[in-house]
Amino acid sequence: MARLGKTLLWAFIVFLIIISVLPFILMILVAFQKRETFGFDIADSGFTFDNFIELFQVQGFGNALLLSTSVVIIACVSNVVICSLAAYGFVFKKFVGSEVLFWIYLATMMVPAQVTVIANFVIFRKIGILGTTISLALPILNAFGVFLVRQFMVGIPPSLLEAARIDGATDWRIFRSVVLPLIRPVLTALTVFTFLSTWNDFMWPLVSLQSDTKQTVTLAISKLSGAFLTQYGLVMAGTTIAFVVPFLVYVFLQRQFVEGVAATGIKG
Repeated sequence: MARLGKTLLWAFIVFLIIISVLPFILMILVAFQKRETFGFDIADSGFTFDNFIELFQVQGFGNALLLSTSVVIIACVSNVVICSLAAYGFVFKKFVGSEVLFWIYLATMMVPAQVTVIANFVIFRKIGILGTTISLALPILNAFGVFLVRQFMVGIPPSLLEAARIDGATDWRIFRSVVLPLIRPVLTALTVFTFLSTWNDFMWPLVSLQSDTKQTVTLAISKLSGAFLTQYGLVMAGTTIAFVVPFLVYVFLQRQFVEGVAATGIKG
């Protein structure tokens, strides 16, 4: 009975894996075909790279890819720098009311992003940066990153910082030479979270970008669907590119990402 139960368990796991992988197989299968239907069958034209060629030569997908890459880089760098500095202040530079301020700041995580869209739109328009690359990256800065890094930092022994201060190190030197090397795993995890959130963001670029000539990858893919006829091969080609980029980033940083998330969960 035990052997039968184990066999059934493995069969169920394999079934779940197949169900999870099927959408990606369908996406890639359709991406390499010129077709207006959606299915696992092979079109008469067979497999071709025409969809990908049309994406970059006709649809201007290259500009969208470049803009999304620029936004992601700015978002990741600014989020890592600001969140790590803020977490350092909350953990090692405590002041009167710092704990209350931190929990108030943390409470902003309960506010849905959709609620702040109008406020962000008005603010960025008033200061004249609406629709720029920077304005697309700034909304990603939030309390989650500070909370994530802080939970990791509380596990750093204060004696390390005291030893550095005895040797005459300044706060900036301590942060740069002592703290940063120790929190590298959680910074990698934060980078992956920021990358995925920014890369897949659709609502804020849709609201803030006022020109059809300037669009992110998500916007470019949404405009591939026609009003009367949809080239599913073209749509799936764009979706495949949009999927492959973050997938490769995650694969490359997988070990550090898992280490950072696991360590964050057991500290603090």
